[in-house]
Amino acid sequence: MRRVDGMTQLLFYLLLCNSVAALADDSTPSPTPPAADPTDPDESAAGETPTGGFWGLNDRLAEYAVEVALGATNIYQSNVRGGLDTHGRTGRFSGSYDLEIAADLEKLLGLGRLGLFVHAEGGWPDAEGIDGSMVGSFFGVNADAGGNRTLDVVEVVFEWQVLDGALILLAGKMDFAGVFDTSEYANDETSQFLNGALINNPTIPLPDYCLGVILTANLTEAWSVSAGVGDAEADGRTTGFSTAFHGPDYSFYVVETGIRTGCNSACSALAGSYRLGLWYDPQPKAHSDSETASRDDVGFYVSLDQTLVKENDDPEDSQGLGTFARYGWANETRNDLSSFWSIGMQYQGLLDNRDDDVLGLGFALCTFSDEASVTFCDDHESVTELYYNMEVASWMTLSPSVQYVTSPGGGGTATSALIVGARAQILF
Repeated sequence: MRRVDGMTQLLFYLLLCNSVAALADDSTPSPTPPAADPTDPDESAAGETPTGGFWGLNDRLAEYAVEVALGATNIYQSNVRGGLDTHGRTGRFSGSYDLEIAADLEKLLGLGRLGLFVHAEGGWPDAEGIDGSMVGSFFGVNADAGGNRTLDVVEVVFEWQVLDGALILLAGKMDFAGVFDTSEYANDETSQFLNGALINNPTIPLPDYCLGVILTANLTEAWSVSAGVGDAEADGRTTGFSTAFHGPDYSFYVVETGIRTGCNSACSALAGSYRLGLWYDPQPKAHSDSETASRDDVGFYVSLDQTLVKENDDPEDSQGLGTFARYGWANETRNDLSSFWSIGMQYQGLLDNRDDDVLGLGFALCTFSDEASVTFCDDHESVTELYYNMEVASWMTLSPSVQYVTSPGGGGTATSALIVGARAQILF
């Protein structure tokens, strides 16, 4: 099936949202939103962007329960010691941009408890970061680098809530990493860690923006269970129909249960989330040294995050210290990784008068399959990353970052590498 051009997809969904908004309009003028109070930082910040909310377009769309957001991320990285090469320039500069559209279809069309989310992204350059030419990391030192892409519609998700949110159904083209193996402090390459091992667990073969269905049951206020099935062969740059409904039709299955906790402290409840997941992938697989593929790959993972210290009792203020940890296991006869673990911390508002700045420190280690000893001379690859995400303006952040990677790629050809870089993110 021929790939549908990303710009064509995006125009279609923009026209769809515009048509839906027009249908919802009637002869009665919509009320004008109240003007933002410049003395209220929460309200005044909303308009403090380079475009002023797309020159007022966001305010108009808000009348129809539609929200639009556009962000751009620019990254510079250089390998200053070790790795494969310290002089190359390929992939040092990279960037991405994301366009997101959300619509409340209950307010817009009266469709009870139904929402729509559309996400399109693009990026540059052709090289996917500095790994291939300079570092050679298995993890990937730049999880935001996706290669050259003009604009691809990677998510079109409908959300339906039942029984006052006790059941939530997601259906469409979606990012499974947004629901499974999440973390409060290590889950976003545009604002938190850059290394791939500190974004998601690499032992989990999460599909790439796949067609799928996810059902979440909030059994109690603190306990939930989520189950999902998605196209295991998905390519995020296509519509997904060619792989989901043609050929062998392999599907990826995952179930996760999680508990949200809180304990009393001097300031307020210290929130925590603890997750346990199981996954199944029927695709034939083999580790790098094997020519014989085996079906029915399975594995499990654990992910947790916990607030340790809060600076005040405001539930909307996240200043303070938090920690996170992950563990994952996969069958080494079918995968190059047999196990993985990571641990780290985040402190928001460490410096006086810098309440929104974030300091993060993380460590991750993977164990390569013993059965792939030819490809992987070393048993492990590990990474330590330190970043500081500072707010330059209400619409811009700047994040210096340092990574130290031991045994990059596990192949013995690359020595331990030191990578320095900086990331800038702008919200329009």
